[in-house]
Amino acid sequence: MSIAQRLEYRHSQSLVMSPQLMQAIKLLQLSNLDLTTFVEEELERNPLLERANDNAAGAESPTESDHADAERLSEAAARNAQDVAPTTYTEWGGGASGDEDYNLEAFVAVETKLTDHLAEQLSVAFTVPAERMIGQYLIDLVDEAGYLPPDLGQAAERLGVTQQDVEGVLAVLQKFDPPGVCARNLSECLAIQLRELDRYDPAMQALIEHLDLLAKRDIAALRKLCGVDDEDIADMIGEIRRLNPKPGMKFGSARLQTMVPDVYVRPGPDGGWHVELNSDTLPRVLVNQTYYSELSKKIGKDGDKSYFTDALQNATWLVRALDQRARTILKVATEIVRQQDGFFTHGVAHLRPLNLKAVADAIQMHESTVSRVTANKYMATNRGTFELKYFFTASIASADGGEAHSAEAVRHHIKQLIDSEEPSAILSDDTIVERLRASGIDIARRTVAKYREAMRIPCSLQRRRDKEWITTNKSSIGRSSPPAKDS
Repeated sequence: MSIAQRLEYRHSQSLVMSPQLMQAIKLLQLSNLDLTTFVEEELERNPLLERANDNAAGAESPTESDHADAERLSEAAARNAQDVAPTTYTEWGGGASGDEDYNLEAFVAVETKLTDHLAEQLSVAFTVPAERMIGQYLIDLVDEAGYLPPDLGQAAERLGVTQQDVEGVLAVLQKFDPPGVCARNLSECLAIQLRELDRYDPAMQALIEHLDLLAKRDIAALRKLCGVDDEDIADMIGEIRRLNPKPGMKFGSARLQTMVPDVYVRPGPDGGWHVELNSDTLPRVLVNQTYYSELSKKIGKDGDKSYFTDALQNATWLVRALDQRARTILKVATEIVRQQDGFFTHGVAHLRPLNLKAVADAIQMHESTVSRVTANKYMATNRGTFELKYFFTASIASADGGEAHSAEAVRHHIKQLIDSEEPSAILSDDTIVERLRASGIDIARRTVAKYREAMRIPCSLQRRRDKEWITTNKSSIGRSSPPAKDS
């Protein structure tokens, strides 16, 4: 075997993540508030970038002061020429190496907002899209102290559900942490906390319903209403004082920011829906090409010219990236509205199974792009303001190739099968899979087990033991307890 040197040519394709491409991706997932902050920083950094509404004429014809600034900018360019890379954008949220740019705040833990804390519990407590949408609507109404408005009558009307549906979801929200959250008044807040402590007996209920007498220090009247003696009423008042009248305040003093929608959805004249961007959330910037031309004539050093050439390229890129971001948000939002037309017309009960891939395929984009666009973006509709991600619900494929089934509907079907099973014919997970496939639902056994456990339904062996025990001890059910579950 001979060993020799030779030249080989190979052709290959690979995706190169340039700094500007990485920044374009980051811009997609920024909220409108973060985007505004980012653009403000770029306006300060780049002398060729200006607000569209600052001085429109300045973009076409520089003033005398602009010419006077050329020398000053040239000196600044000379100082920065050694440190400026071809792309001057730094990674969003990243830290620089210089001491002057060292950001200690980057190491401070971010305080959890009350609404975020409640939203995390919401995703676990509800699986049905309609209930989750009602819950999110109510959470968005919670103030900094943890209270809801006294009147929730508009919630049912706006969401297209019954008042009982809203009350049912509210009852679950009021069991969330912190205790007392989502109350509509002080009495309800304290009652929720007392129930949590198992101390809401009739006497305490009478006290809670007459807090006005407690404020007046009318102890005699309270003692009579509660039917207790002096010692008991003193203990009860002590318990009330140990409760938290503002449970939401435990999440720190972080200022709650007003939710500004990125997209508006309004009824159209043709019976459809008109989708438009909120122009107030879109930073408008221009590239001052004329200013660059004037500066390039007065700057003689090669390093200075390179600095301003890079500034021009970066400014041009930012304008295009902002425009592309706006177009992408509008395209994704429009497709969501088209897919979820039933929600906007009839209410949350008509939410369809929808995932990122369905939207991405419809608008010919990648799923990751749709995922970034729907993060931290809000849509104002006739039924309230919702984050775009709340219009996505999981789905299960149809066994016969027909329309997919929502995961919530499949869970409901599994629960119905188990609730109707006979003690002598307990359904195993494999049997449930077979029955679901006979109904046209293609699902794996591990998925059935996952859904069953999420609904806190025990396995077939434990259910058989429970039902056999109930059948055997019907006459003494009130005096005995069922057998312990297997660990």
